[in-house]
Amino acid sequence: MIRTAICDDEPAARACLSSLIRAQSRPCEIVEYASAGECLDEGREVDLLFLDIELGPGGEGGDGLALARTIRERTPGSRPVIVFVTGYDRYVFDAFDVGAFHYLLKPVDEEKFARVFARAAAQIEAERPARTLTLQMAGVSRTVPLESICYIESSNHKVVLHLRDGEFACYGKIRDLEAELRGRFFRVHKGYLVNLAWVEGYSKTELTLAGGEKLVISKYKYQDFVKAHLRFLREGGGL
Repeated sequence: MIRTAICDDEPAARACLSSLIRAQSRPCEIVEYASAGECLDEGREVDLLFLDIELGPGGEGGDGLALARTIRERTPGSRPVIVFVTGYDRYVFDAFDVGAFHYLLKPVDEEKFARVFARAAAQIEAERPARTLTLQMAGVSRTVPLESICYIESSNHKVVLHLRDGEFACYGKIRDLEAELRGRFFRVHKGYLVNLAWVEGYSKTELTLAGGEKLVISKYKYQDFVKAHLRFLREGGGL
């Protein structure tokens, strides 16, 4: 999920950008602001900000630039990715002075927007820390990246993590991990919680993981599994 914000004093412009964002393949949470003040007052953390430069009455003074400077001062790192969207090209150099990712001119071309959005999304994903899972067994704590887990198996009162390079067992309940890992993992059987990124193929009765291992799919889980797997692929999932 990419947390996205639009800051523009024109309702029609906000509606247009919101529509363009929703047309992209990546799932996004979208919030809209009509002024720099609204954006700053809420203080919401976002990954991607589409920002008009000329905000406020008369559009003079480049309030969007001031907002971008304030955001950069508050968050010295690279977040959020800022894309300026404006009807004028005279601010282009000022925009890059405040670390803008790109500069789009109104009316926004759909194809160009899609290219810029894809590049911005890729940068956001690349900068995100790798998701991990931390478990304990006999007083020993182990943290593993989610991408290295092929599937999780329930065995008596333990769970066994089947990893790319071995196994790790610990006390726990598979239903607790199912809730924690929802979206990337799916419980195809009461005993198996599968990393969707490792699914190479499936039938109505079993699935094949990358590497060739096969697991049983419960007939009661099959339809929901197919939906979850397709949604995962649409959202850009993969190893």
